[in-house]
Amino acid sequence: MPGVLERAATDLSVSASSDKRIVGRRALFAALVLSTIAVLLALAAHALSAGGFGIADALLLLCFGLTMPWSVIGFWNAAIGFVIMRFARDPIAAVVPSVARLRGDEPITASTAITIFVRNEPPDRVIRNLDTMMREIEAAGAAGSFHLYVLSDTGQSEIAALEDKGFAALADQWRGRIPVIYRRRETNTAFKAGNFWDFCQRWGSRHQFAVTLDTDSFMTAAAIMRMVRVMEADPKLGILQGLVVGLPSTSAFARIFQFGMRLGMRSWTIGSAWWQADCGPYWGHNAVVRLAPFIAHCHIPPLPGGGVLGGHVLSHDQIEAALMRRAGYDVRVLPEEDLGWEENPPTLIEFIRRDQRWCQGNLQYGYFVLLPGMKFISRFQLAFAMLMFLGSPAWIGLLVIGTLALSVSPTPAEFIRPEAGRALLAIILVMWFAPKIATVIDVLTRPRLRRAFGGTARFLSSAATETMFFILLSPIMWVCHTLFLAGVPFGRVIGWIGQVRDDHTVPWSQALHQLWPHTALGVAALGLVAATHPSAVVYVFLLAGGPALSIPLAVLTARPAVGQWLARIGIGRLPEETAPPLALTALALPAVAAARTA
Repeated sequence: MPGVLERAATDLSVSASSDKRIVGRRALFAALVLSTIAVLLALAAHALSAGGFGIADALLLLCFGLTMPWSVIGFWNAAIGFVIMRFARDPIAAVVPSVARLRGDEPITASTAITIFVRNEPPDRVIRNLDTMMREIEAAGAAGSFHLYVLSDTGQSEIAALEDKGFAALADQWRGRIPVIYRRRETNTAFKAGNFWDFCQRWGSRHQFAVTLDTDSFMTAAAIMRMVRVMEADPKLGILQGLVVGLPSTSAFARIFQFGMRLGMRSWTIGSAWWQADCGPYWGHNAVVRLAPFIAHCHIPPLPGGGVLGGHVLSHDQIEAALMRRAGYDVRVLPEEDLGWEENPPTLIEFIRRDQRWCQGNLQYGYFVLLPGMKFISRFQLAFAMLMFLGSPAWIGLLVIGTLALSVSPTPAEFIRPEAGRALLAIILVMWFAPKIATVIDVLTRPRLRRAFGGTARFLSSAATETMFFILLSPIMWVCHTLFLAGVPFGRVIGWIGQVRDDHTVPWSQALHQLWPHTALGVAALGLVAATHPSAVVYVFLLAGGPALSIPLAVLTARPAVGQWLARIGIGRLPEETAPPLALTALALPAVAAARTA
């Protein structure tokens, strides 16, 4: 069996230089996805036909079909990624062929701008991260190749004054070693895309590459230099996106959320990179951009019309990736876990705010899906990103229609065939968790990785905690998306606002104000099923439990004491807490200190 898997992995990891081979991969992936969706729809139709197939059943099948693409594509990404990362000789070279040509010590000759985008947030943490990063660059002997640009869109005078003072001191400290330019726009025209475009117009011609960082981003010098070397080795490469993982945190919400990200991202990203190949993603930060083609081809003009779908684009990154591919340059993702970190929102309320901004931005992708000259995969990626949010009302439709149809059925067996329903549920759960299952298997079979995550007991406890958290969080976010989309026709917008990144409590009153619709929906669904068919409550809980418990979940996961306790006992432990890289040690992160105490 291992020999068969190794041969399969070798076939999966062959060089992507052949266009015919890439087309073959994509055709195979499409066949797997479409056939899986067809089988699941057939199974769902059979399950729903227990008492005949009526209007409610048709609506449920339609909603189910709309939820399928994300689940099925995620499953096959994870399955392919697992085979590659477990059995390929070099999983990274399998999806980024130019990596195989690097020794890792090549001299860096290109001039690279390090750009960081800030807006309405105290600058202390940014300055700390930048100073640590630049010290590493200088220690590596590469200071002459880099230039730092702090690109501010801050509009609040108090924070602007802190920025002026703090970044001026940083520039003075590094004068004669690494140049530092701080520029603040008074008007946030075109949001972050406009901020970067202003940099391109002013200084872009001075540099070959730009490293893009967000306020909450951190990259080591080794990571930046590795990615620049990959760009220098492949002149066709327009954007190289690094895999981003969560920065160790003492926030309970952030700890559990980013532990789940860590479990799911690598297999999912490797699998998607295998078939997307030169048409990969761009997430807007922790990436390296080739400036000449970006300036020539990737400017995003304001969209026609008004309202939420018109004007300047809020979510720019994947559009810029599509425009870079249209210009004939590759976009790839480098799926290594030590390339960079980001801070995740410390509370559910902050997470919802960020997610709604993404929702609004992704809705604007519709204009670009039909833009002339776009690659087919780019069009698919844009549509797929929209479906991530447009599919949420379908999940809520399953909850509402399914609950009502079940409650009026004489017995659950007359609503859905028990055997077919349980089989369908099991398959859906496996697909939901496939990216995480892949990493759990990978970690448990590697002693070094088990130790890095704090040992087998801590790792399994963290995985179990995150599983329950994911089951609760997912339907909460589906309700959020549905409510936001319902407000779009009435002009509801989010805009680009600063985030609260420090640990803080969420009062019960704030949670109630924000989450009462979610709670009402979840409690109503569970109450109705409990009153009519109590045996089905456990199944309905998968969709209704999170909304019903959203208020206490928001309050409890925001309490600093809860997060500090989880950090002390090792729930959500990341490898960077067990053996922190030197750069993270320099940041003096409280989560790292708590892990050492544990």
